[in-house]
Amino acid sequence: MLTPQWKYDEFLVEGPFEDVYKTSLQGKTYAVKRNQEKESAFIDLLKSMHPNFPGQLSKGYFYLSFADAQKKQWFLKAYHKLLELDIELTGLDMLKHFKMSTFLAETNIEILEKSEKQIVLRAKISFGKENVPLIELQKTLMAGQHAVLLKDGSLGVLGEDWLNRYATIFKHGRVNKDCITVSSWMAMQEENTQSEELILRKTIPDNWWQKWKQWQDPQSSIYPVPKTIQATLRPYQQKGFEWLSLLSELGAGACLADDMGLGKTLQTIAFLCSKTEEAPQSKSLIVCPASLLYNWQSECLKFAPGLRTYIYHGSDRSEDCFNDGTQIIISTYGTVRADGEKLKSFSFSAIVLDESHHIKNPSAQITQVVSSLMASSRIALSGTPVMNNTFDLYAQLNFTVPGLFGSREFFKKEYADAIDISGDQEKLKALNKLTAPFLLRRTKEQVAPDLPAKTEMILWCEMGSAQKQQYEEIRDQVRSNLLDNIKKDGLAKSKLFLLQAITKLRQVCNSPLLLPENERTCSDSIKTDMLMDELINNLGGHKTLVFSQFSSMLDLLAEECNRRGLSYFHFDGQTPAAKRSQMVEAFQSPADKTPVFLISLKAGNAGLNLTAADYVFLVDPWWNTAVQQQAIDRTHRIGQDKAIFAYQMICKDSIEEKIIAIQQRKKKISEELIVADEGFLQELSEEDVLYLFS
Repeated sequence: MLTPQWKYDEFLVEGPFEDVYKTSLQGKTYAVKRNQEKESAFIDLLKSMHPNFPGQLSKGYFYLSFADAQKKQWFLKAYHKLLELDIELTGLDMLKHFKMSTFLAETNIEILEKSEKQIVLRAKISFGKENVPLIELQKTLMAGQHAVLLKDGSLGVLGEDWLNRYATIFKHGRVNKDCITVSSWMAMQEENTQSEELILRKTIPDNWWQKWKQWQDPQSSIYPVPKTIQATLRPYQQKGFEWLSLLSELGAGACLADDMGLGKTLQTIAFLCSKTEEAPQSKSLIVCPASLLYNWQSECLKFAPGLRTYIYHGSDRSEDCFNDGTQIIISTYGTVRADGEKLKSFSFSAIVLDESHHIKNPSAQITQVVSSLMASSRIALSGTPVMNNTFDLYAQLNFTVPGLFGSREFFKKEYADAIDISGDQEKLKALNKLTAPFLLRRTKEQVAPDLPAKTEMILWCEMGSAQKQQYEEIRDQVRSNLLDNIKKDGLAKSKLFLLQAITKLRQVCNSPLLLPENERTCSDSIKTDMLMDELINNLGGHKTLVFSQFSSMLDLLAEECNRRGLSYFHFDGQTPAAKRSQMVEAFQSPADKTPVFLISLKAGNAGLNLTAADYVFLVDPWWNTAVQQQAIDRTHRIGQDKAIFAYQMICKDSIEEKIIAIQQRKKKISEELIVADEGFLQELSEEDVLYLFS
């Protein structure tokens, strides 16, 4: 039986044509737009392959007796023709009439060439006297099959041991006749391979493997911290610095993904110092969000005052830094994108991308620019390299170890869709194995148990009758419009309308004053009242961070602070980077008595050190729990000596309470790949939407 199927991303569609195919997977509802022209062409192709096939499709499949399939080796020829046409064949292991080959797969691989970035192998895979063409083997593996059809009609089985040892090489390589080219960093997958099974491992010197093994011993040290570093590194920070240095020796890059507050900046500066000690005239480039420019410069000055730094940003930026004695050039993603052509002419000792999820889109211009720059070492820093889905990893790791993950299409099909859509644990395990050597993640619980306690609580807010009435009126109105929209266009096409509806209800929960003036029926705000009560009556002598996603809410709170005589600092996305840096420095000063810092959630959730505070208020919940966590971690980081109290302000019986409930239900398996759950909207089903607006 040959059942025609069409693969749309990770969705298999079969049966009579219809414009949209609807399906559910892991509790989510999907609508797949089908392509009639391409589906019909495939059906016509199959009909042409045997005279019995025309007219059979009414049953949903084509069929032949075993005897007919064997005549003139029809099945063998059809099998090879379909493979040549890049058509995946699945189900070979279900063919009961076909005998299994008595031969085991014999594999001979020799290394022909080795460069810094790639290895060329000659490979021969055979069952008995029959050699299997490498391109056919690769297509079989890509289709998820574990057997190849041999010329005598038997099936050559690729056993579990063979798959564990070789499958990744053949899937990720570029095949050319009897040769296959793979990334040289693929050798790291053979870390634990036995000596008699060596293939790629031998391309890395033995003394490097010895250091790699020694690095994994918690008690050992393999590199001294540069003498120019004026800080004592904690043991895990020393390990992070050594890890960066070890991979740099191989010419490989690295993604340092430690928890916020564990000192990724210090570990990186130690590494950059070691690079400048080796080559004092070399230059390294640090690329970061504009809000962190001066933070990087001040950290370099603090930990390595001997480094000569320059901020390459703004209309008056000078290109002299590329030719003078500057050792560390600090710039922004926007500046690097604008000056990409100039920067391509320089060769850097190292390029560091801070908050590297800024390049998670492989098609974005900034991603293409930074990937094209020349550097001996490439480092990505991010507490959350996966913001939306597994595919976010691709561009960041393709920047650090180019070529290891194949093309973006391959990565999406082989890993991202299989993990995010189908929840494929085997693919998740395989991807973890592939990324493990190049991605280092430590949590506070693992490496900094001496950090003071962090207590997170929900501060429940009960809206008064006027605010509650305003909320219910808006809710009923947007629910009616939204449901009409979904009924007319479907959920997928109503996501923008859904976002607007959710945002409006969240604004009412904060304060009805955030609504357009003609829609307000009251100005009561339970959150403003409760926050001011806490700040004035309960937190005397403490410093407090107040975050909101809405800059207009911060403006309202600033007005209220002015009215009550409460001094504060305040910045959002419009505040210039230099002014932010001045405010942070002042707030951190023991002499400063300003008790409150009002901060935009997105503008201030990364890179800032605000350990002077020991209380945090999140005025409005956001579905990206990792962004909230990063906000809290502005103060819960190395250097903090006080217990931290973080409060999430949630209005009872509102959409906010329901968002929290849905967050708890939707725990994604890809958290194992360091995920920030920002895919909230994409995951909502119609049932979830009804619940949110109930």
